[in-house]
Amino acid sequence: MTILVTGGTGLVGSRLLPRLVEAGIACRALVRPGKALPPGVTPIDGDILDPTSLANAVQSVDAIVHLAAVLRTPDPGQIWAVNCEGTRKLIAATKDHAPNARFIMASTGLVYNVDSSRPAREGDAVAPQRDYPASKVAAEAALRSSSLNWSILRFGFVYGDKDGHLESIPKLAGAFKWHPASKLSMIHHRDIAVCVTLGLDGVLDGRIVNTVDEAPMSIYEISQLVGAAVEPSASPLDNPWWGQLDGSLARSLGFRPTVATTWQAAREGSL
Repeated sequence: MTILVTGGTGLVGSRLLPRLVEAGIACRALVRPGKALPPGVTPIDGDILDPTSLANAVQSVDAIVHLAAVLRTPDPGQIWAVNCEGTRKLIAATKDHAPNARFIMASTGLVYNVDSSRPAREGDAVAPQRDYPASKVAAEAALRSSSLNWSILRFGFVYGDKDGHLESIPKLAGAFKWHPASKLSMIHHRDIAVCVTLGLDGVLDGRIVNTVDEAPMSIYEISQLVGAAVEPSASPLDNPWWGQLDGSLARSLGFRPTVATTWQAAREGSL
């Protein structure tokens, strides 16, 4: 099997690619010239917004794992250009040059309604509050309406492998006024690889799948885990289920997290 990974030098891609290579998968990665990649990955110079380089990148691949995205930037135009328009261009290139390839796209649990009455399920209405999740909703819609064999992975909060992402939580909590008792569904990089592998095997075809571990973590707990102070609060939670995703569908399709909880990752030294 030969696959193309976009976003291969990013937070998720740089940790996913070595695991896919180790599993014996022939990996290409769309990268800007000069960017370093893990051993065993074939670089394809290009840009997610350049149709010519995309056409070259998708030639003869069996699957595409689309991770390229812009998340935290003050420029909403860049978010929409990469996350939405870039996805549309990649879909078009795939339809023209690799129409039988599986197309697995990374998305986010932030697409759901903040006022959910339970952990969010894949069939729930989306109500993104910011440009990043809104751009992902638009990209999802473009993929779902295409003729491609697609699957969409809505990640919980991604962490692990010393990526520094957990350490950003206290600052984010302060900036966005998150309640310390609010909980986030989590997913370790190791288990992103597990779920992507299921997608490559065809198990997730035509589905949106929440990709999370077995135990949401509170902002307070995460802050303690990374050694950061957080102001306690006894005020009630306005949105008690915000940030929590129902992972039942993934489990029913055979997904079994190897890092069941963030506490397990801490014990293993794999935060």
